[in-house]
Amino acid sequence: MRNDISGTVHGPTVQAERIGSVSFQQAPAPFLVPGAPVPRALPSPPRHFTDRRRELDELEALLAQDIDAPKVVVLCGSGGIGKSATVLHWATGLARRYDGGQLHVDLRGESTATALSPSVVLVRFLHALGMDPRWVPADEGAQAERFRTLTAGRRLLIVLDNAHSVPQVLPLLSAAPGSLTLITSRRRLPKLLREKGAHHIELGPLEPPDAELLLTRIAHGRDAAGVRAVAERCAGHPLALCMAGERVAVRPHLSWQRLESDMAQHQEPAAEHGPADPVPGIADASYADLSPEAARLYRLAGLRPWPSVTVAAAAKLTDVPKPRAAELLEELADIHLLQETAPGRYRFHDLIRAHAEQRALHEEGPARSAAAVRRLLLHHLDTAVAADACVIPGRWHLGPAYPRITAAPPAYASPAEALDRLAAERENLAEAVRTAAEYGHDDLTWQLCEALWGLYLRMGFHQEWKATHRLGVEAAGRTPQTPEAAGRMHTQLGFAHLGLSEFAEAEEEFRAAAAADSACGHTRGESTARESLGLLRLRQGRYEEAESSFALAREAAGQVGDARALALLDHHIGRALAGQGRFAEATAQLEAARERLRSLPDPYNEARVLMSLGETALTAGDPAGAERWLADAAQRMAAEDAVVQQAAIAELRAKAAAVPERAKAFLREALALHERTGAPGAAQVRAELDAME
Repeated sequence: MRNDISGTVHGPTVQAERIGSVSFQQAPAPFLVPGAPVPRALPSPPRHFTDRRRELDELEALLAQDIDAPKVVVLCGSGGIGKSATVLHWATGLARRYDGGQLHVDLRGESTATALSPSVVLVRFLHALGMDPRWVPADEGAQAERFRTLTAGRRLLIVLDNAHSVPQVLPLLSAAPGSLTLITSRRRLPKLLREKGAHHIELGPLEPPDAELLLTRIAHGRDAAGVRAVAERCAGHPLALCMAGERVAVRPHLSWQRLESDMAQHQEPAAEHGPADPVPGIADASYADLSPEAARLYRLAGLRPWPSVTVAAAAKLTDVPKPRAAELLEELADIHLLQETAPGRYRFHDLIRAHAEQRALHEEGPARSAAAVRRLLLHHLDTAVAADACVIPGRWHLGPAYPRITAAPPAYASPAEALDRLAAERENLAEAVRTAAEYGHDDLTWQLCEALWGLYLRMGFHQEWKATHRLGVEAAGRTPQTPEAAGRMHTQLGFAHLGLSEFAEAEEEFRAAAAADSACGHTRGESTARESLGLLRLRQGRYEEAESSFALAREAAGQVGDARALALLDHHIGRALAGQGRFAEATAQLEAARERLRSLPDPYNEARVLMSLGETALTAGDPAGAERWLADAAQRMAAEDAVVQQAAIAELRAKAAAVPERAKAFLREALALHERTGAPGAAQVRAELDAME
């Protein structure tokens, strides 16, 4: 008998169609969503790419080798030396050779603090390859296995930019012959050379003629002596050359001689071990030319390593209208102080961000800098709350931002649209949690975590979920003015562990939540914590303990007077009774739950109860009774357009069917429904049909 609990877990991944209706199902194999496009994820190549003939020839020679194994290339060099530009230029020219698609990710490996975890990248890659988020496993090892399975027969080109370490990239390598993985890093990653046969290429500065050519291409320079002088100041460093060239390009009256003089004024003296880094000097010179508003945006946006800066975020930082914020971002991008990564979305090169942060601390001072960071955190919180309130409407909340949001018309037309917004901002929101914790904003830390519930529950990213919510638990424990927050954070962190099948850790968090809520008299939170512990027990098949937990949760919910919670707990208790083989009691309990849900009304969860009634009758040996309940459930789930549940009902009706032909008809219906969503259950249903033919 399948255990239907309160959200949805497929394999080890926790998902939820609606809170209060979770089913845990083991997914036997990954399936792609029908019609999923081949990933073409390479960003646009640089417009003014110059030289690197030796490196490109070396890469082409490697490709020409007849090796029946996946190829891996590591391009290493210092920050800003042009690794990303070289790889993107080459990969774009190669793309048509790789009909299996192209994947790209910036691993943000400039430091340990910013580096993406392999799990986060694997989830993103699996989504890009067409896997429905509901079927993506939570465990990193299982994610890597699915990734290898999906890429086994594909000629795939993968670009892993800004790698931090070998452990970060190992799970992201395709094992398919004919595939190519291009890795850029500031480190040599020798273990990849030894264990994966990776080909290593070191990238150095541009030669003087090529440095001058790059400047000329960007700024159409005609003063050969002036161009040569600026190129010498840039020391062949492509990032510095691009910044210098673009500064002249957008200021037609700026001469090369004046630019070289400005750079000389700002450039640090050479160190004993070699020439000075030219980037801070040209950044200082470019910064001096900015409008006051753009200079302020540059400083404030650089205070934290945000994965991206949007127009809305820039407007909040500088307190200007969005159209003006967009102009300021363009001003910064025009002279290479920012890079546009998508329409309306920008990011710093980490070397430039370090300069911006220094300018902020020097010119804004600690107090104004901290105030700007808090303004942006509040913006990210409002963004997350507005979307989360639409993803799972009807869920109770603690954060004070929710009443403001829910009092207004919904910010999104549908839960799917709201979830898309959360997914687009996910990396910024995770950074917001880290930033809030680092700045000591405990109130914002736990509120941001609360607002990430819908995103993580629906889309996974369980390792990131655990990391952010550990900070949330710590912050809530330091927020005595909102003692209820501790229970909320422990419960949400518990579900991250549950999704990873870390049952002991999940139990510890759920028990901590119950204790925290009991201590502060937060009855609703205590009810939720007890319910969560019951869901864990159902997952473990410990039905008597589940029943006990649900009974305690129901008692607390009764004190609050939450009619919906009472109805859902009646449903849970009915399932726990059925798991113990107490079918008559289970049926009575489930019928009571149905009446409660009918009176609310809550048609979706009423249909869920009908499914449980059908399963109970089927397990009790009453297939005719099961069919009556399931037929009603099927009609209601069709009205709700709940495709996943419709497929499950069709499978149950096949088991209850009196004759083989009717069973086959229901299995065909289930197969068609599974194929609509790309569900893994399609393989099992197809096998059952084949066995019946």
